[in-house]
Amino acid sequence: MALGAIPSFFLQLWIGGVLALLSLFLLFQALTVRLQFTPTDLDIYRGKIIIRRFPYQEWQNWRIFWYPVPILFYFKEIKSIHFLPILFDPTTLKECLEQHCPRI
Repeated sequence: MALGAIPSFFLQLWIGGVLALLSLFLLFQALTVRLQFTPTDLDIYRGKIIIRRFPYQEWQNWRIFWYPVPILFYFKEIKSIHFLPILFDPTTLKECLEQHCPRI
């Protein structure tokens, strides 16, 4: 996406700027956010601080969108839905999900 921002600057300055900012945001997220699969929860960490815990018992479904070129990880809990951009290896993500929270 960052490489796409460069030629976009020549076509439309604002589109290139938006793509560049989005690329920087995703890079920051990829470097700082970590998922940890525990026996009972999916924990999300920023650095060493846990920012969110999702107990598997509250999950109703999950899905990885566009698996050949993974873009988005979706899961639904009893009270809410969540979309996470895929910033990690989709094969490992799928293996961990199938191990800890098989699809319903």
